[in-house]
Amino acid sequence: MTAGQLDGRRVAFLATNGVDEAEFMQPWQAVTAAGAKAELVSLQVGDIQSVSKGEKTQKFRVDRLVDDVSVRDYDALVLPGGLKNPDTLRMNPAAVAFVKAFMDADKPVGAICHGPWLLVEADCVRGRTLTSYPSLKTDIQNAGGDWLDRTVISDQKLVTSRNPGDLPAFGAALVETIARAVEERSLDRTIEQSFPASDPAPGPSAL
Repeated sequence: MTAGQLDGRRVAFLATNGVDEAEFMQPWQAVTAAGAKAELVSLQVGDIQSVSKGEKTQKFRVDRLVDDVSVRDYDALVLPGGLKNPDTLRMNPAAVAFVKAFMDADKPVGAICHGPWLLVEADCVRGRTLTSYPSLKTDIQNAGGDWLDRTVISDQKLVTSRNPGDLPAFGAALVETIARAVEERSLDRTIEQSFPASDPAPGPSAL
């Protein structure tokens, strides 16, 4: 992981009460250490309560409400786990729509543990290979996804992991995926600027 790798990039963390403390904090630290600005997007103003091994731990201040944000505001999305957190979020239409918008826009999404529940609810796992907490295996398969028991899986711009023990690998893969996506978009913009729509890129000469 390189400091400054994600300078100027914005990453949304979608979470609410019951989010797993480590699954929220460690990816947050990974992207901010690489230079990104992280924001907590949630369902209500104020704070959310995190948990660790079933016990309440820290509270985290909400930056923006899911009703007020757009996929255009961010370069990537992170879905932490914790049992209650994604179960609550998947019942909120705005939260589900926010997740779906990222997948439809082909922007990086990271989901760990029970976080992929939101991907299932948004009907975004069909044809994808991913992992999660083992109890989600059947849900993912029924939704058309291919579930594997691996530390971390990167399928295009979707990064998934199983549990807090996978966090170091998850954080590294997440930063790498966001950085690669930023490079791709920068290259696309360079090509567009070099060859405007009225001036097609040069091709082979006609015989």
